[in-house]
Amino acid sequence: MTAKKIYSFISNNFLLSPDKICDIYKHRWQIETMFKRLKQNFPLKYFLGDNQNAIEIQIWCGLIIQLLMLVVQKRTKRRWAYSNMVSMIRLHLMSYINMFSFMENPTQKWDYLTTKPPDIQLTMF
Repeated sequence: MTAKKIYSFISNNFLLSPDKICDIYKHRWQIETMFKRLKQNFPLKYFLGDNQNAIEIQIWCGLIIQLLMLVVQKRTKRRWAYSNMVSMIRLHLMSYINMFSFMENPTQKWDYLTTKPPDIQLTMF
């Protein structure tokens, strides 16, 4: 039998209902993990501009990239750690490969290259 717990939330906003404040606290953890992932994988240590617009654009780009990476992570069948997946995509960003097939089996091409018979042209004797 589970015991019901009672939580107390303190707020200085008296216009919101208690249920709304509880919903805000419930979703706060998701927001915190999103910003943690953004800071770990897309460090914004150096800004490319010095005005507010340039900084906002760079932060928005980071959020859009994070959203795209989450879509890729959900679409692939193979389970990747988020940081490993971002690193692999960052390494192969300018390669002409099918990223989804690569994310499904990254060792497939390596297996093909290491197990195929040597080309006749490369043999000297």
